[in-house]
Amino acid sequence: MTTTPGWTSILPPLIAIVLAVRTKQVVLSLFIGIWLGWTILSGWNPIAGFAAALEGCVMVFADAGNTRVILFSTLVGALIAFTQVSGGMEGFVQLLTRRGWIRSRRSAALLAWITGMVIFVEANMSILIAGTLARPIFDKLRLSREKLAYICDSTSAPKCILIPLNAWGAFVIGLLTEQDIERPVEAFVASMPYNFYAFFAILLVFLSVLLQRDIGPMRRAERRSRETGQVLNDGAEPVIDTDLLQMSSKPGVTPKAVNMLIPVLTMVVMMPLSLWITGNGNLMQGEGSTSVLWSVVSGLLAGAVAYRAQKILKLKEIMQVLMSSIGGMVPLASLMLFAFAIGNVCKTLGTGPFVASLSNAFVSPVWVPALLFIISCIIAFATGTSWGTFAIMIPIAVPMIGLMGLNSGAVIAAVLGGGVFGDHCSPISDTTIISSMAAATDHIDHIRTQMPYAMIAAAIALLGYIWVGFAS
Repeated sequence: MTTTPGWTSILPPLIAIVLAVRTKQVVLSLFIGIWLGWTILSGWNPIAGFAAALEGCVMVFADAGNTRVILFSTLVGALIAFTQVSGGMEGFVQLLTRRGWIRSRRSAALLAWITGMVIFVEANMSILIAGTLARPIFDKLRLSREKLAYICDSTSAPKCILIPLNAWGAFVIGLLTEQDIERPVEAFVASMPYNFYAFFAILLVFLSVLLQRDIGPMRRAERRSRETGQVLNDGAEPVIDTDLLQMSSKPGVTPKAVNMLIPVLTMVVMMPLSLWITGNGNLMQGEGSTSVLWSVVSGLLAGAVAYRAQKILKLKEIMQVLMSSIGGMVPLASLMLFAFAIGNVCKTLGTGPFVASLSNAFVSPVWVPALLFIISCIIAFATGTSWGTFAIMIPIAVPMIGLMGLNSGAVIAAVLGGGVFGDHCSPISDTTIISSMAAATDHIDHIRTQMPYAMIAAAIALLGYIWVGFAS
């Protein structure tokens, strides 16, 4: 089912986002957006639209990549439970604090920032590991969960889009190849210095961590956490079951950091190995969602074997922890399911092409990089996907380079940076959702506290593209 792009195509994501922010009922808001989208496609018949919306949710699983991401997200709950029941998380916190490596709020935040920056092969893996390692330390030192989610989110996609040796780089290079660019790798590398949003997003989060200075809602969240020890906002609804985070070590188990490091390090090692395997020896051609799933499963297996060998958990206990913890991730799985479903209905409605087409009627060469950045921001925010934005905008932007004599690096970077910005701030973005999960915070609280930083970075980037347009 397809339709001609029109103004109605922007209604489903717009209504869903507004409702989610206003009501904080993200899952319900997303479904209303999905229902509206399919109602439009069904000739404004709400009953037929409801039936189509249900079928659209089911069809999310027709995409193997979507299924793997949802499955990986639920298995993360088991990983968290394993590290807690085995005494690994408690031991890790004791190790860092006892040895004086993490003695302050600044050093704890730096741990999250450094971890997020070092894990560069996949954005979701970066978020997961940074959140898993830092969350118990943040709680102990009274840093807000919102701050952790911001650090995880702002060191994931912005960093990955600046590195060609990962799935993000491979995807963009593939899109550039399809546009008959002779040296796509060189074109991607040439765009990196102009990716102003990515650079400033990373710089802002680093300055926030280093100087311990925050703005807007984040300042209030940090004050609340510092003064009261309340790491979550009043009325917060974390996308992960709080009972899962309150699991304690099994009675009689000696806390050991190694019981946390074994599954985490296994994931770190398995990620590039999985990319190499799925890419038939080419890391850049590896399948990201498959590799993440393999890595998480490998981490769980390594943890289970280690805990059984140490006689910490019996096989029956391992399975009990596994199944109960997966149940605790149902809210996250539901959120991911509806996020993918609304993305699919936006694709069918032609939301992205419609927004992009608005720029084709009139445009001056000097304003093209800035305009491409703005449009990419809007598309990514409305659809919740940076990769989908790249796929829509690169075929539009690249031909403009030769026809209008534009700076190719700036044009490509404007699309990439705009996609990352929208993906950063959209409540229906998978990386934003996983950041909320990794930090165990309320999803809308994460969006609300991160937005001012993203807007500042975007404003600086926009000025940069205006300058490039006039200077070229």
